[in-house]
Amino acid sequence: MENSQTENLEKQRQNQSNINDVGTLAIDLGSSTTVVVFQKENDAFPDLLDLPPLSRSPGEIPSLIWQSAKEQDSYLIGQQIIELNLITEEKDINLSQDFKRWIGCTEIDPIYDSKITPEKAGELLIHKIWEKVSAKVNVKRLVLTAPVDTYREYRNWLVNVCSSLNVKEIALVDEPTAAAMGAGLAPGSKLLVLDFGGSTIDMSIVALEGGEGKASPIAQLVRFDGNNLEGKSSQILRTAKVLGKAGLRLGGKDIDRWIAHHLLPEESPTNLILNAAEELKCELSKQGIKETLVISKKVNNQHGQEKFLKLSKKGFEELLMANGLLKSIEILFTQTINNARRNSFKLEQLDSVVLVGGGSQIPLIKKFLSSLCTSIPFVTPPPVEAIAIGALKLTPGVQIKDVLNKGVSLKCWNKKNEKHIWHPLFLAGQPWPTSKPLEIILAASINNQLSMDLIIGEPEDKGTNEILFINGLPTIKEIEVDNVIRKLNNKIISIPLDPPGDIGKDCIKLRFIINELCEVEIEGIDLRNDNLITTKNLGSVR
Repeated sequence: MENSQTENLEKQRQNQSNINDVGTLAIDLGSSTTVVVFQKENDAFPDLLDLPPLSRSPGEIPSLIWQSAKEQDSYLIGQQIIELNLITEEKDINLSQDFKRWIGCTEIDPIYDSKITPEKAGELLIHKIWEKVSAKVNVKRLVLTAPVDTYREYRNWLVNVCSSLNVKEIALVDEPTAAAMGAGLAPGSKLLVLDFGGSTIDMSIVALEGGEGKASPIAQLVRFDGNNLEGKSSQILRTAKVLGKAGLRLGGKDIDRWIAHHLLPEESPTNLILNAAEELKCELSKQGIKETLVISKKVNNQHGQEKFLKLSKKGFEELLMANGLLKSIEILFTQTINNARRNSFKLEQLDSVVLVGGGSQIPLIKKFLSSLCTSIPFVTPPPVEAIAIGALKLTPGVQIKDVLNKGVSLKCWNKKNEKHIWHPLFLAGQPWPTSKPLEIILAASINNQLSMDLIIGEPEDKGTNEILFINGLPTIKEIEVDNVIRKLNNKIISIPLDPPGDIGKDCIKLRFIINELCEVEIEGIDLRNDNLITTKNLGSVR
């Protein structure tokens, strides 16, 4: 009895000690696994937090949400779902998994069939993590990560999700930059980062500032001292420069579907089959395995019949190549390098190639990248927690100096051809915030024109890839048409013309900038009467 009381008192003292621990929390929300890391102030080493019953292991929480069919506000999170065997061979609309890829998307493929929206699933996971962590430690600063390809929409979602959290500082960093820091490379290094996650592949070239007496890089603050920021700060800018980047909404979960479809083409890809395909993928990705060794996984289909998934390493690699994975990585590499060249970068300046994310463990990926980056050393930090640990190293202060993933174009009237065209404003690789404004003179497109409508778009270059789901199977499709422009934000800014404009005659001069939040802002003047056009915001373009 005395021993029991002593143990309880010790636990109470330990819990009190933890609650008094003040520091920074990093959350890296992943498609398969969400990583939670805490670092106490003045402590050199971060801790992977164990958050039972959510955690599978310290720092790792399965990205799973399950809603009770009887109680709408009752949810299970992470490892709870696995231990209760709630992942079955039959579809369950109460279960949400692989939701990260759909956050911020205007269209969601039927492959995601949960009644819990992706945004709601992500919010539940982050809030439950926060509830568990804040009961253990005192979080002064929260650092979150976001993928490159959907940064704009994802960032907006994250900021809204975290608006109710009781924390003084919230900072945001893109995943490849965090991965660069997590690799432990020296300040001043230039590196290529491949982050191959469950639902996205992100590639970037990052220049880590610092070294030789220079300050180290920092993350973008979105809240400070409990107040939301407008992108302004009196602090001296310290940066991690992203010289070029590209992303694709394809990841390890899609490879699992390729394997399942290839080996059991007549079967519906149930959760159990996809889990077996994932296990097969992981075993075939181990180092030193013979090419011809066939690995087999037994699984029951939705009718209870016994089936086998059988594949060799050679067959696995052939499947990846047949589905266009290496070609897609080569396209991302070319895009990233071309963007970086606009910032005076040369491939031979690379110090290292950093591989993170579960998909980066596939030997074929490293072998292929090695052929593109001859003689450049590879760095392979712990693939799961590298991004979260790197996010901790980015001391929040102001922002990361970044570049546009894609360009920005303005829809306007072309006097020479007498038709509307998309005119490039900023190219992919353009650093932001911009150092000086871009000036454009616009003419009226009709007689007696009463206003000028401003619409911005995002170019999709010929040769780049997009992911389509055909009958539930992720398929890589190359964009084959030049100058495809996708309208951004569905936002139109209308500038009144007084007096009305006449066709083909210059009316207004506008100055465009990209501000600290990666939003396009304009101001200008009416050339006919010198009336000022006040600052207007065209929305986020990252």
